[in-house]
Amino acid sequence: MNSRRYLIGLIFFALASQTTVAATKSDTAKEKRWEEQIVPSLLVGQAIKLKAAGTPFLALYAPNTYKQTYGGVILIHGRGANPAWPQVIEPLRIALPDHGWSTLSLQMPILPNEADLKDYIPLMPEAPERIKAGVDYLKSKGVKNIVIIAHSMGTTMANIYLANKPDPDVHAYVAIGMSNPFPKKYNNAVALTKIRMPILDLYGSQDLDTVLAFAKPRATAARQVNKNYSQVEIQGADHFFTDMQDTLVERVRGWLMKNASGVKQSSPFSSPPHF
Repeated sequence: MNSRRYLIGLIFFALASQTTVAATKSDTAKEKRWEEQIVPSLLVGQAIKLKAAGTPFLALYAPNTYKQTYGGVILIHGRGANPAWPQVIEPLRIALPDHGWSTLSLQMPILPNEADLKDYIPLMPEAPERIKAGVDYLKSKGVKNIVIIAHSMGTTMANIYLANKPDPDVHAYVAIGMSNPFPKKYNNAVALTKIRMPILDLYGSQDLDTVLAFAKPRATAARQVNKNYSQVEIQGADHFFTDMQDTLVERVRGWLMKNASGVKQSSPFSSPPHF
């Protein structure tokens, strides 16, 4: 009898272990290293832990500091990066709270630096759960007007979430530097035909070749179904908006005020109205 119980216990332990391992394909050791670097030096906002499919992950929350609140922004970084990535993500994360938007930057699934692009395909199903956890967190803070801003491969992760019946409180989407890395498995052009909310498709004139080549196909796909889709090319900007972070923030902020805040503006680049 004792031997039988011992055997059953071993089987149960093995199954439980397999379940734990299968919960995430992300490199959690690398996530932990990013966290150890980011949290001690965090100057804006606070580090929190969210959970997706039983796996805890880092997020950075910065509440709105402006006297008028317009909503909350979820930030999704690109391949192998982190929620405080100094290019694109961090400038938006720390600037938007001064203009009426709380920000929540998520640590998305990542792999070791030496991983190939195709190695990220198995991680894609994990992304919607992390985004949903972020949406739920903002809603717990009373935010009812949520925008997703994603960069690079983060746009593919965002598209997977947005193309599959996202939370109704997610009202707009800014995609920065979108290419089509997995056209057979997770085709971004197809995903855009399923997203009907206002979209800003933003990229640089000096962007990656894969982003530039995909500009027309993604615009054609989105415009088939979405009259609130707009595509903007920023002259002189590269994939990371190097030395053009202020331009990036102003473009995004202006579009949010015009298309996502519920406040009509005469110019998308004017300052938020005073109440």
